[in-house]
Amino acid sequence: AVMENFFGHLKAEATHHARPDSIEELSSMIKDYIHWWNTARVHTRLEGLSPVEYRAQALVA
Repeated sequence: AVMENFFGHLKAEATHHARPDSIEELSSMIKDYIHWWNTARVHTRLEGLSPVEYRAQALVA
């Protein structure tokens, strides 16, 4: 269920503004989206931090 949720977001958000013209462009879009998902996406359940920031904070504690 978690992966289905992620792929739903990926399809809706990564290709919402532009459709890829090639496999290479699609691959780049997916890599950029995964990077954003893990490093820049702020989540309220994670105290307003990105997933990477939240995990780093948990490791320090």
